[in-house]
Amino acid sequence: MFFYFTGNPFPDPALADKDGLLAAGGDLSVETLLKAYYNGIFPWFNPEDPVLWWSPNPRMVLFLDKFKVSKSLRKSLREGGFSVTFNQCFEEVIKQCSAVSRKGQKGTWITEEMLASYVKLHRQGYAVSVECWKNQQLVGGLYGVDLKDKKIFGGESMFHTETDASKVALYFLVEKLRKENYKLIDCQVYTKHLASLGAEEIPREEFLKFLK
Repeated sequence: MFFYFTGNPFPDPALADKDGLLAAGGDLSVETLLKAYYNGIFPWFNPEDPVLWWSPNPRMVLFLDKFKVSKSLRKSLREGGFSVTFNQCFEEVIKQCSAVSRKGQKGTWITEEMLASYVKLHRQGYAVSVECWKNQQLVGGLYGVDLKDKKIFGGESMFHTETDASKVALYFLVEKLRKENYKLIDCQVYTKHLASLGAEEIPREEFLKFLK
């Protein structure tokens, strides 16, 4: 693992360890975050840790034409009474994501510092939220980093309080990105849930080619 100092180039992602951990240190400024994402690197750390930077191999991605729409999701889209918006309440979406209890995790990796940094990214047009509403209540959503010039969306986290609400948000995001000729959604690391939606693992080297 390398020590990273703000303002310096990030180490080559190929130098990450077997778990994908590349470096520690630095800050979560807009400049540092963008430098990381454009190099296939993202922050992920517990509140008691220094900032940790990751670039896993393989990389979990969702190619837009492989997004799986299950029968239950189709029914929710037709009959669930959901409506979807973009960028209407970014901060609330990320707060809801931070409150989700996740198996194998103690607390949340979305710290107050992380939340504040991504809100700054959002205000500068680099971070996007998708909101899913029912009866005028926010019941699901997701947020991520939008690399418009690379046609890549970096998915960060999702939440739902109504069945299928986060999947409905993802469906509308996928449709929007398809129309705008995006290449893929970066899902970062494998989970069964992501795999059930059509995401797959590809070699890190292949993923980095999409960024170049």
